[in-house]
Amino acid sequence: MSDESEMFYEGFGNRKAVLGDKHVEKSWAAADDFNRPVQRLVTKYCWGEVWGDESLSFKTRSMINIAMLTAMNQQHELAVHVKGALTNGVSRSEIQGVLLQTLVYCGAPAALAAFRTASHAISEWEAAQGNDATEVS
Repeated sequence: MSDESEMFYEGFGNRKAVLGDKHVEKSWAAADDFNRPVQRLVTKYCWGEVWGDESLSFKTRSMINIAMLTAMNQQHELAVHVKGALTNGVSRSEIQGVLLQTLVYCGAPAALAAFRTASHAISEWEAAQGNDATEVS
């Protein structure tokens, strides 16, 4: 990473703030010659340029991402971003509200899959935090 730009480093920091050091370090360490360029671009432009733009809070961006990833039926990324949303201060009830709205605009199958993914991701996030709360906050 020694030849990376300032925007890359800002993105790397934003990515860690949302997704956690362990997740980001693992993703970067797993990058190889084939997929490292996409990891670099995502870090620089998505996490640096876009997430670095202060016009929206990380919390707002997380809720938008949950809705968009549900619409696109991207369950793996949805799980990652549900955990990031919790880290960014999005409550379980706000996640539930976003997902209920996707039921109307994206369809029941997409929302049902997203609820399953989110429930599992929330449980994993809470376990990692040492919090076994199960009620919607």
